[in-house]
Amino acid sequence: MRLVRCDGSPALLVASAMNGAVFDATFNVFFKFRYDKVYEGVLSTPLGPFDIALGEIGWAVLRGSLYSVGFFGVMAVMGLVTTPWAVLVIPVAVLVSFAFAAVGMVCATLLRTTSQFDYIQLAVMPLFFFSTTFYPLSVYPEPLQVIVQCLPLYHGVELSRGFAAGVVDVSMFGHAAYLFGLAVLGVYGVARRISTLRR
Repeated sequence: MRLVRCDGSPALLVASAMNGAVFDATFNVFFKFRYDKVYEGVLSTPLGPFDIALGEIGWAVLRGSLYSVGFFGVMAVMGLVTTPWAVLVIPVAVLVSFAFAAVGMVCATLLRTTSQFDYIQLAVMPLFFFSTTFYPLSVYPEPLQVIVQCLPLYHGVELSRGFAAGVVDVSMFGHAAYLFGLAVLGVYGVARRISTLRR
């Protein structure tokens, strides 16, 4: 049996990018920030907070992107890649990884104990379930639709679904701008948090 259409696969692809980036940017960073004092040592070199932020976020983006490339390979083998535009779901996954890694790293620097990682899960799981990953936006009541459209993963899912279906329109720029803006805010926040270690 061969699947000819699957709306869920592009959404799951960007969700895997989100998960890979968030968990790499939170768990690893938390221990380096709180216990190992790695960043304090790095700050004694010519590298600054912004360099550290970009390095750690870059590593998390790489992990999230690799998850997505593997997922895309499975989509291709299953016959779910039906348009040349579908290749652009990989850059979308990189952008999603960038946004979530940056925000995840900010969150990791704010945590005080390992038990607070439950808050990260508490944020990620609703994003995964309610960002139109499994159901179209139209199944939600109108007030809830507005909330869903504010979620970061929703924008990644919309971009990914659009490219996977070969539908390219102007609204995609808005989705990409939202994710890029979130990433920039996250990088700025991380650099600010790491700069507090210099005091």
